[in-house]
Amino acid sequence: MASEFTFEITKHIGVIKAYETGWSKEINIVSWNGGQPKVDIRDWDENHERMSRGVTLTKDEFRKMVELTNQRMPSLMNPNMDRDVR
Repeated sequence: MASEFTFEITKHIGVIKAYETGWSKEINIVSWNGGQPKVDIRDWDENHERMSRGVTLTKDEFRKMVELTNQRMPSLMNPNMDRDVR
């Protein structure tokens, strides 16, 4: 039996990738089940009614992710990064 849940996108940060299907991978601030809003990365349909599995991070977790990425993968900001990450 599927469990019911609620969500509210409190702030749209941006689209990472738009697909031909109308879905898009986005970064948003989302409140799940009335809880504290969190940074959320996942695919959404064009009406934001359906979504894929994704990653939800607290503000501190998101900051740590950005910090680790900047420290350990500085080449991500380099236009020639394709040779390092696929």
